[in-house]
Amino acid sequence: MASEYDFDDDDAKESSAGRSHKEFDCPSCNANNPVDDGFADQDEVRCNYCGCDFKVVINSEGRVRFKEL
Repeated sequence: MASEYDFDDDDAKESSAGRSHKEFDCPSCNANNPVDDGFADQDEVRCNYCGCDFKVVINSEGRVRFKEL
């Protein structure tokens, strides 16, 4: 019997393993920042409120940390 899903399995794997994080709370000012394209490990993000730049570090358990640049 054919699969009942209408999506490509490769696309689902890419989106879940890739840029699945769509927002972050700034470690400096606690402002919530939506990120249209999402972000992944080793990306750089900027707080839209205070202007601080951070490098994203995601560990093997999926925990997100930010290092100020």
